[in-house]
Amino acid sequence: MLDNDPLWRLRHALAGLGLALACSVVIAALIGSVLGDVLGGTYGWRVGTYALLLLYVVVGAGVLFVKVAQHETRPLSLGRLARWVASLWLWPALLWGIRSNSGNGKTKG
Repeated sequence: MLDNDPLWRLRHALAGLGLALACSVVIAALIGSVLGDVLGGTYGWRVGTYALLLLYVVVGAGVLFVKVAQHETRPLSLGRLARWVASLWLWPALLWGIRSNSGNGKTKG
């Protein structure tokens, strides 16, 4: 019965993405605090910087889930969690790489 459930098949991706997002919220808070102090030094700057970083990470979570969740079949480990966290912060590179590789479908000959 669980084999037919789409959420059960995506359990590794959901767990990895959820934990990576939780870690990234803390990372965004730390980076937002430091950048906000450097850029403006006020509470408003810290909140604004944190909000932008949080938006960036949440959008990245959506993009990653759509692009790679179906292919994630390995159980979650500390290394895989680290990869999910890194992917959340580097998700534009994933999109840029996909767009760059889509034009390389030409064969030589």
